[in-house]
Amino acid sequence: MRRFDYSFLKNKKWDNEIAGYLSLIHEEKGKETLYLKGEPRGIKRLVEIAKVKSTESSNEIEGIRTTGVRLRQLMSKKTAPRTRSEKEIAGYRDALNTVHENFEYIPITPNYILQLHKIMFSHTNSAFGGSFKNVQNYISATDENGKTYALFTPLAPYETPDAVKDICEAYNIAIGEGEVDPLLIIPVFIHDFLCIHPFVDGNGRISRLLTTLLLYRNGYDIGRYISLESKTAETKQDYYDSLEESQQGWHDGEDDPTPFIKYFLGVVTAAYREFSDRMEIAALRTVDSVTAAVRSMPGKFTKSDIAKICTSLSTATVERRLRELCAEGAIEKRGGGRSTFYIVKDTGETND
Repeated sequence: MRRFDYSFLKNKKWDNEIAGYLSLIHEEKGKETLYLKGEPRGIKRLVEIAKVKSTESSNEIEGIRTTGVRLRQLMSKKTAPRTRSEKEIAGYRDALNTVHENFEYIPITPNYILQLHKIMFSHTNSAFGGSFKNVQNYISATDENGKTYALFTPLAPYETPDAVKDICEAYNIAIGEGEVDPLLIIPVFIHDFLCIHPFVDGNGRISRLLTTLLLYRNGYDIGRYISLESKTAETKQDYYDSLEESQQGWHDGEDDPTPFIKYFLGVVTAAYREFSDRMEIAALRTVDSVTAAVRSMPGKFTKSDIAKICTSLSTATVERRLRELCAEGAIEKRGGGRSTFYIVKDTGETND
């Protein structure tokens, strides 16, 4: 069976792309600390938005979805889940809340990973929630003709418990030694977890919960304010491509996790940059914050898009400023009712 030892990371030479990502993340983490001093306006709202986006996006990646109204009701616990999809969404909500509220008390062990899995399926009648797989599973793909084929064969069920124990031990040893940046150890652990594929269902979602947990435990709590899951959903094909490339030779211990490490660091970097942008907008005066948010929008946008950035402002204030910008000719309103959206008008100016 494949053995796991993360000591190879101590002597591995990293290219300029990875070095650049690490430098940027450390820099942005420092900015985050400064931004959060004094509890900036709208930070609580930003946390709630991130939870909703994380729950929605992580499930959406797996084809699990509900309406926007039902999602908000489920997140606020104002309704009980009705369908199988809603039950899985409610389970992810509960597991994510567990990570948010208790990360410092959740060690990286098989038992705690099983507990997170159990919570995630607690609203369903699934018998496998909280248990490792008992049948062989496969990571599949679909070709251009719609034919499904096995892309990667994970470990067999009988190998799974020991393998999960081994990657937990390898991770804890590497973190405990303190010789390698946790931002390099975390994606290697997640990559191995996904290659083991220890559950009948929910492997991708648990891996994303574990990513947030590991980042929190190492002092990187960006996922509290910006949804990492939504960043993954936005780049889903790159996510799958990086995993496929990194899986080559995995069973023989000849794999190179570098592509997935780069993907992971890119996602974290993007989240930190979005947080910085939002904090800079929040620091502006009321009118200017809406204007700045509008200018940051590529293509069309909605009132809701702006409200999610200007978290310290009421919906009425956002609406009023959008009307003013329309009157000034800066933006144009299109559609109507729930289909209303805005576009930034072309002023004809250039940067030449």
